[in-house]
Amino acid sequence: QVQLVESGGGLVQAGGSLRLSCAISGRTFSSYNMAWFRQTPGNEREFVAAIKWNGAATIYANSVKGRFTISKDNSMNINKLLLQMNNLQPEDTAVYYCATESSRYRNNPTRQPKDYNYWGQGTQVTVSS
Repeated sequence: QVQLVESGGGLVQAGGSLRLSCAISGRTFSSYNMAWFRQTPGNEREFVAAIKWNGAATIYANSVKGRFTISKDNSMNINKLLLQMNNLQPEDTAVYYCATESSRYRNNPTRQPKDYNYWGQGTQVTVSS
């Protein structure tokens, strides 16, 4: 059974930083593109960042480029997807979700939620002004 569990959200002042973590089990960590999305009430899920299955490529939403960094970590035998968020702004306030694509070894990660078939439960990030 595939499980994704996010952590690391919280309340931070504008200009601050947070690091989100997504622990993955039940899926071969190195075979699937992975991504972070975020969602605010009444809005559709929004793409934030994605990383290729082998870590060789990353893509970002324009709104977070230069501030957020996505990475993978499989040290300590725990597979994690990370999102380092710097210079956070009030408009970054949202519930953040990690997700894995449905197909293995896709050439490039996508920005479309429909291409991701496993999702975490989400972690709230709130940025105060």
